[in-house]
Amino acid sequence: MSNDGLEQRLAELEVRLTFIDDTVEALAVADADQSQRIAALERAVRELRGELMSVRLGQAPDPHSEPPPPHY
Repeated sequence: MSNDGLEQRLAELEVRLTFIDDTVEALAVADADQSQRIAALERAVRELRGELMSVRLGQAPDPHSEPPPPHY
């Protein structure tokens, strides 16, 4: 293989490596973004669960605190 052929192959490999590096960087940024979004969604779900439990507890009185029915 001639020197020109090796230089051309080397140039093609450098271009491919640059493309791969750019792709890896873009994926790392996307991964970090997704991780932040997932963490925010997990926090929101925890908050909603807490609010739901508060609503449930506020609507349903404790059966032990109610007076017994009249037939007792």
